[in-house]
Amino acid sequence: MNFEFFIARRIVASKDYKSSVSAPIIKIAIAAIALGVTIMLVSIATGVGLQKKIHEKVSAFNGDIIITNFDSNNSNDSQTPISLNQDFYPAFESVEGIKHIQATASKGGVIRTATDFEGVVVKGLGADFDWQYFEEYLVEGRTPVFTEKLNDEILISQYLANRLQFSLGDKVSTFFLQENSERKTRSRGFTVVGIYSSGFQQFDEQFLLADIRHVQRLNNWEKDQVGGFEVFVEDFGDIQEVGNEVYSATPSHLDSLTIRDKYYVIFEWLDLFDFNIVLIIGIMILIAGINMITALLVLILERTQMIGIMKALGSTDWSVRKVFLYNAAYIVCVGLFWGNIIGIGLLFIQKYGKVITLDPDTYYVTEAPVFIDLGYILLLNLGTLLLCLAMLLIPSYLITKISPVKAIRFE
Repeated sequence: MNFEFFIARRIVASKDYKSSVSAPIIKIAIAAIALGVTIMLVSIATGVGLQKKIHEKVSAFNGDIIITNFDSNNSNDSQTPISLNQDFYPAFESVEGIKHIQATASKGGVIRTATDFEGVVVKGLGADFDWQYFEEYLVEGRTPVFTEKLNDEILISQYLANRLQFSLGDKVSTFFLQENSERKTRSRGFTVVGIYSSGFQQFDEQFLLADIRHVQRLNNWEKDQVGGFEVFVEDFGDIQEVGNEVYSATPSHLDSLTIRDKYYVIFEWLDLFDFNIVLIIGIMILIAGINMITALLVLILERTQMIGIMKALGSTDWSVRKVFLYNAAYIVCVGLFWGNIIGIGLLFIQKYGKVITLDPDTYYVTEAPVFIDLGYILLLNLGTLLLCLAMLLIPSYLITKISPVKAIRFE
């Protein structure tokens, strides 16, 4: 243990330190750091949590990258079929960073009941569909089984179920317009086996999930023809780079589109959260730093005689400065400790208690989502400590201007 650290510990442990003029100022500095850390933790966890939750919901209904014919990109109704016999299916091995690929097809229709009707999009899914993205949204029943023979099982949203008074086991009569057929409409009867609620109104009000073979028959397609492919990437942060590689790897008659491009407005809005998070972190660290500078200056003035004595005994300016920087680091660490206790505690309360709710029409989620990760918590604490100490280097330079003779006489 070095001399400066020993002196710093003695100062902190001394009785007059706790009852000195600087004590309330130090408490205010600790409170400011604790409050700042709490706000920074909450802003990062909720901001990143909202971004992740929304892009997960958009991906669940669309995939991360959508491969279709050029005439289908802006439509939920598959028009021109694509053959399943592609080099990139069932495994997209030519591009790194791809986790899964699945074939889908969709068909616009109308659900009709005795008293009401509603326009929907029947999304056809096959045996390759990854249900893990929908499991957390399932509120009742089970997911349909499309790995065996053709069946009439469907998954319907809670919004449509409430609006049209459907429950598990009910029959759903759906009518489809046939443009190139003598019969103007064709109907299909489905059975509700599961009800989901993603909280994303834009999707919940239109999608019901059925066997892709129904869509193939309605469109008079062959068994190896589908409406498009949905590609899922391993790291959503690399979606643009992977999307460009997928576009280059697909045949010229096919187009690929990332969900960032398809839902440009939503993701532009989400990107604003990054700026807000950085702004909040900057303001909180600045406030904490100003409070610590004030506390350090008061400590220096209060210990002027001690500074003079240490210099008279041969201590260098940097040695004396380190004594006060060690004290400052201790104060910052105390603030970080309480800030983490309060901040992480609030995040766990929200994560498991869902105390704060949000309007899904505005935020696309029903409650404020939180993302808790040890990595960003450690980085935030380390960054706050280092930045605060860096800001304290300048006011600690005041020690070099203190004369030992005048300091010893200082009252």
